[in-house]
Amino acid sequence: MVREPVDTGIAELVPDRDRPGGWTLLLDGSPQSHVDLAEPTYLEYEYLRRIAHLVDLAGGPGQPLRVLHLGGGALTLPRYVAATRPGSWQQVVEVDGRLAELIRRELPWPRTMRVRVRVSDAREALARYPDGRFDLVVGDVFAGALVPAHLTSVECAEQVSGVLAPGGRYALNIADGPPLTFARAQAATIRAVFPHVCLLADAPVLRGRRFGNLVLVAGHRPLPMAELTRLAAGDPFPARLVHGADLDAFTGGAHPVSDATAVPSSTPPPRTFPVGLRTC
Repeated sequence: MVREPVDTGIAELVPDRDRPGGWTLLLDGSPQSHVDLAEPTYLEYEYLRRIAHLVDLAGGPGQPLRVLHLGGGALTLPRYVAATRPGSWQQVVEVDGRLAELIRRELPWPRTMRVRVRVSDAREALARYPDGRFDLVVGDVFAGALVPAHLTSVECAEQVSGVLAPGGRYALNIADGPPLTFARAQAATIRAVFPHVCLLADAPVLRGRRFGNLVLVAGHRPLPMAELTRLAAGDPFPARLVHGADLDAFTGGAHPVSDATAVPSSTPPPRTFPVGLRTC
């Protein structure tokens, strides 16, 4: 195990006992990423598999993509994109410079990966990119176990919209639990900016029975609903796709969030994370 202080807390790299090339990154005890250096297409976390479906459905099979990752972690998804779509150009934005160096040193990525890691706040980085720069933007930023407030607003979503290519898509990972107040507000916020939006999550989370991840997918052109539904349903832990009238019902009376009213995501309840991940 590797354990050392970084800019945002204490980082731990814990080896996966079941996978020789596998590692879990924790920050202050909260799991942030799992990566398999020997098999970059292996995705341990369900929410990442749902975002990977969006990668698989973008453009033609194997076509290189331009991808912006807001939140770096152990670079799990950038490794997946590089393995499945060689030649893709990727930009990773990570606010924690010492964490980025730790990952570069302990979990290095292949030299063939066309990826740049920029140490910056996500909103500040978004302001620097030209319009229409990316085919896919992935929002997966957590400060410990919380999504920072300034990344949950309409203004932030508008910045993402600006850097997307006309047919580009935005995948936003959030975490919430009953009564899903934060998730409903995020759905309303993204729908205030993008005309085409859907939500992916497993049934117990959608029904407010437990805390978990939800992935919002958005774009200015129609989304591949049928294909996403099929892929999500075929996962080892199947997800439901919610859109249209069902998404209206899910959002309910929630209002879009502005920079002035934004708050961080919900705090996970005690024992949300497996005890075995917290120590080596």
